[in-house]
Amino acid sequence: MFTSTALRISTSPSAWAAAGRRSISVQSLLHGSEEAKKEGELESLQHSKLVGRGKYVHGFETHRVKPHLIDEYKKAAERFYTGIKDDPELKVKLTGSWETLVGEQDTFLHILEYENYAGYDKTTRLIKESKDYSEAYKAMLPFVNTRNSQLNQEFAFFPTAPPHTEGGLFELRTYQLKPGTLLEWETAWRRGIEARRQFVAPVGAWFSQIGRLHQTHHLWQYPDLQARKDLRQKAWQLDGWAETVTKFSPLK
Repeated sequence: MFTSTALRISTSPSAWAAAGRRSISVQSLLHGSEEAKKEGELESLQHSKLVGRGKYVHGFETHRVKPHLIDEYKKAAERFYTGIKDDPELKVKLTGSWETLVGEQDTFLHILEYENYAGYDKTTRLIKESKDYSEAYKAMLPFVNTRNSQLNQEFAFFPTAPPHTEGGLFELRTYQLKPGTLLEWETAWRRGIEARRQFVAPVGAWFSQIGRLHQTHHLWQYPDLQARKDLRQKAWQLDGWAETVTKFSPLK
């Protein structure tokens, strides 16, 4: 029922009713200076208009949970997230909820889909104004050590897709880009994905807009670890994918 960031294997249904999925998540964090980030922020916003789909906003909510209270957290989180996704007035979709099992332990990720920023504003306002949802959210807090949130947009060339099958492994790869390189990243990655989709296509591909900036996220689904290894080896034999990975490196 859950996933997050760093090399991780997680139990991870896309919907709360599903059970038995597992997820891997890989994160690469190479930070630019604060000055470089500020200088590149305006350019990145301009680039985002060119590469982003713009229809939806995806909120990444990451919770670090107290290890001895994970079972209690899961019950409280299921109550809250199931409640808001099933409320038609909120108009929010739960893309998925995952628990990280390999990497940054005791970490849970929830990805919510809002109808752009206006939808995000409306949804969060209604949740805060609701006594039931406010109490349900507060019920999770005693089990949580830290929380982090980030708003992301989908890359225009790859809208978020539902999981291809039930179960399996999910791998979330996160990259920290140099400020101002988003457009180059999108161009290189779009070409490479056309080659790699011969074997596996990503569930989703996003870039950050609010929160930690200059990040991209790619979510992949595999039947199991051996299938992941085999498919990745096949992808490396393709000129298009190998060339794309080579072009990635200077942008991080």
